[in-house]
Amino acid sequence: MHGSCHCGAVRFTVTLSDGIASARRCDCSLCARRGAVAVSAAKDDITYTAGRDNLTLYQFNTKVAEHYFCKTCGIYTHHRRRSNPNEIGINLACLDGQTPFLSAVLVHDGQNHPKDIGKNRDAGILRFDPMEDTE
Repeated sequence: MHGSCHCGAVRFTVTLSDGIASARRCDCSLCARRGAVAVSAAKDDITYTAGRDNLTLYQFNTKVAEHYFCKTCGIYTHHRRRSNPNEIGINLACLDGQTPFLSAVLVHDGQNHPKDIGKNRDAGILRFDPMEDTE
């Protein structure tokens, strides 16, 4: 799949581990504010076709996870996961032809990180119910 940030300065191709079936959100302090839906890929399955040097890195707390943003438009493109450093989460909205507005997205409990409590937990389901056109 092809993807990019909003302004197009950062462009990449990626092979998703399980397509959009891996779509999920997280409720940790950063993800709750960021609001993105992420899909999974192996860390070596992303290839930058433009603008890799235009990415900036943000880390917090344990500084294991690596969150990448375009320096120009500020869009979060992907992150390397703390829960599995061999895996990356790709911002679904950055992938050509995809939308984060899925009918239901699993939300992981990132406030109680699996590396801290020893297991993965789910926090809930985020739902998108489109409005019917009334005209």
